[in-house]
Amino acid sequence: MLLLVPVRRRATGGPGADALIRATQGLAAEITEQVPGTSWEIVAVPWSEDGPIPDDVAFAYGAEDVVDLEGRRSDVERTAAASLASRRQALTDKLYPSYSAVELGVAQRADGAVILLTGLSGSGKSTIARALVARLGQEGRNSTLLDGDEVRHHLSRGLGFDRRSRELNVERIGYVASLIAKHGGVAVAAPIAPFASGRAAVRSLAETYGRFLLVHVSTPLDVCEQRDRKGLYARARSGEIPDFTGISSPYETPDDADVAVDSTDRSIDETVDLIIKALSMPASLEPSARRSGAHVGKGGSLEADER
Repeated sequence: MLLLVPVRRRATGGPGADALIRATQGLAAEITEQVPGTSWEIVAVPWSEDGPIPDDVAFAYGAEDVVDLEGRRSDVERTAAASLASRRQALTDKLYPSYSAVELGVAQRADGAVILLTGLSGSGKSTIARALVARLGQEGRNSTLLDGDEVRHHLSRGLGFDRRSRELNVERIGYVASLIAKHGGVAVAAPIAPFASGRAAVRSLAETYGRFLLVHVSTPLDVCEQRDRKGLYARARSGEIPDFTGISSPYETPDDADVAVDSTDRSIDETVDLIIKALSMPASLEPSARRSGAHVGKGGSLEADER
């Protein structure tokens, strides 16, 4: 038998292609237990329209007959499914004090989040951020990468590297990221963000609309210098590049990071796992309760980025 899974080429919220396929595999296994000897072929069909896949598409895959599983739901089941959100809110109102119920309702509706990765140039922020956005996409989350280098070339073109310019650059990133969160997306930003005041400003903006997660990529300076294929650190030490973070400009180590990872000793996938796990924890937990002190590291090309 053939199971066709309608998936979007780019997930825009809700379960992503991987999640839908896993659910379909579970359905196939369940039916196989009920009807021994049944064999299945599962095909993911790119489909961006609402509603079921047209019969002619199924026939093109070799189907002789087509059954729309969603269409087999009874009216009672459709009504129950449509009322899931309101029923959840009603139960929340019943179980919690009014002020708590309001906050829980907001948290359930607010799918947006800002994940800010901060660390020295060459710490691995950009590589981790790209992998994180890819993972979020697989899970059906609408995510956007705001990379430090790219922001410098576009959103913050013309800014220098003095303290005020750096803070303005991070402020602009925070503003754009908060707008993404406001509309239910996940913004992943990977600037150096060397100053606590700038990171606090981003947190304040982001938490107006959704979750905020601060990830400190704490790779040591000597490791960052070893990875520097562009020779930026050497140029900074020779005085050719002024205001270079970690050399001639300070980096204020975060004391409020939700996740702290050193990219020296663990793979990129493991790093992303830690961040996803932290993102799934209740926002009400104190940072110290959510923070991971694990070292995270080798697992891909770790590039030096903006200073």
